[in-house]
Amino acid sequence: MITAKHLEQRAKNEPNNEPYPGGWSPLLVLAGITCCLGSALPAGYNIGVINNPADLMKRFCNETIEERFNVQLTEETLNIVWATVVSIFLVGGVTGSLSAGWLADKLGRRGALAIGNTCGIIGAIFFISAKAANSVEILMVGRLFVGLSGGLATSLVPMYMTETAPLKLRGAVGVLCQLGITCGVLLGQIVSLDSTLGTENSWPIMLVAFSPLCLTSLGLLFVLPESPKYLYVIRSQGGKAIKELSRLRNMDVSLLSNEVASLDQEAVTAEATEIWTIGRVVKDPSLRLPLLLVCTMQAGQQLSGVNAVFFYSNKIFQEAKLGETGAQYATLGTGVINVVMALIAVPVMSLFGRRTLFLLSCYLAVGCLTFLCFAIIFIEAAAVMPWFCMIAVLAYVLFYGLGLGPIPYFIGSELFDVGPRPAAMALGGVSNWGANFIVGMGFESVMTIIGPYSFLIFSGCTLLLALFNRVYLPETRGRDTMEISATMTKGFKSRPNYTPVAQWRP
Repeated sequence: MITAKHLEQRAKNEPNNEPYPGGWSPLLVLAGITCCLGSALPAGYNIGVINNPADLMKRFCNETIEERFNVQLTEETLNIVWATVVSIFLVGGVTGSLSAGWLADKLGRRGALAIGNTCGIIGAIFFISAKAANSVEILMVGRLFVGLSGGLATSLVPMYMTETAPLKLRGAVGVLCQLGITCGVLLGQIVSLDSTLGTENSWPIMLVAFSPLCLTSLGLLFVLPESPKYLYVIRSQGGKAIKELSRLRNMDVSLLSNEVASLDQEAVTAEATEIWTIGRVVKDPSLRLPLLLVCTMQAGQQLSGVNAVFFYSNKIFQEAKLGETGAQYATLGTGVINVVMALIAVPVMSLFGRRTLFLLSCYLAVGCLTFLCFAIIFIEAAAVMPWFCMIAVLAYVLFYGLGLGPIPYFIGSELFDVGPRPAAMALGGVSNWGANFIVGMGFESVMTIIGPYSFLIFSGCTLLLALFNRVYLPETRGRDTMEISATMTKGFKSRPNYTPVAQWRP
């Protein structure tokens, strides 16, 4: 088997051996496009596509149940049925996130991604069958399957991409999951307009429009290399891992001695420990702090109220006298800003520290949410107030995309070694989808009771998230995962930002 020592010896014999800079190779670009468009984008699409055609799909549910069961639903019961159709997607997301770590270790990162694509395709088959079969149940099963696909994607895409990327591009590729999701949400909003496919006859086609991306991605996964870290550390297939690494970097193996030495070090550490299950990760005291960081960041992303802001934005834009059509397009504008910020985040993550960007994003989001709350309260006080509300919404979306949106998805891959990483990221995904479910089910009720003060709850949650991470989140940019994890082994007694290691700047 080729080892790090063999490569070091070979490197010494090479006359023009220069350190590999770690750039975008053709296969890494293909992997990024495949994961972004084939896994993450469908997840976002199925989040964004369901809102605009809600009334006509509710009507389908009502008419179907009345025809099949001879039952006339009350408005309250119909709302419960529709809430189930919408929220079962989140149940699938939680389940997918929980199973992602196990699948990633059993089938490999590519194999698990293929399962996610397959779930998306199965969901599309159920969607296209729902209207023909006149069945709300089939529609729900379809939503469950695309939720499974989304849950797998949000855990696996950051894991696979950060394990295949060179160190200096780890942050850039980590953002690709958020980029795909935001593009998917925007595409879903556009496709579901009544001027496109959001009509009485076209909504089944609207629901399955993402499926060609899943099919294409499923085919391309067989071309892409498996994660070298997975092969080397988890499967102990050193020779195959180095060949895949050479393919990924588009370089001769003699120039990869540093990366292989790092893999060797991780493999030695992994051999000395037992298999990392979710239960073991939860019980390990040395992993308690990084696990809490991952889970709070993932849950905090949703508890920052991003989906509530999107939900309320249409009403805010109508209050700004934009009219119903203008408000719809202004809401699309928030989606465009979200996508633009995700695109900007790709190079930004390579230039600035994750901790700095995350804290800045949180503090600015707190300011926007607080301002939005009081602007809505005093919306009738002056003609300019609706415009202030609109500015607050757009500014919030902009600042959210700076760090609060992208960083939680991939931070787990930087805080954990390859052994406990799948289980930790699975738990982080569960926290994200679980918080999404809580906000989705509770926001309207809370809004009814306390009105715009609801946004102060989101503001408070985001502030607490920022304060917690200010103390405990280490800077991860340009640092090896083993070095980072060593600063957090003492749980809450750890102070990773006050040690000499954490004060280092690349």
